[in-house]
Amino acid sequence: MVAGEKSLHWAVDKWLAPTPSMPARVVQFCHRASQHRYVCVQTLKPEGLLSIFFFRHRDGSWNVFPPQAERPAMNGHCRSAA
Repeated sequence: MVAGEKSLHWAVDKWLAPTPSMPARVVQFCHRASQHRYVCVQTLKPEGLLSIFFFRHRDGSWNVFPPQAERPAMNGHCRSAA
């Protein structure tokens, strides 16, 4: 991942395109270790208020979709008879 690519600032700029006259602001966040890390960012557009949730992924990137849930996995090993 290129430095700055998929940072929260990059994602907010990409999805909300804030401007000095229509800034974006964080209105909600969660950073508990046992849950997904996310922030809700809002900006006022001519069409009305726009809110987007951004989720932090294991690789450090921020996306508009949550990380894939961890699923149980089985690991089978073949053992030869001795």
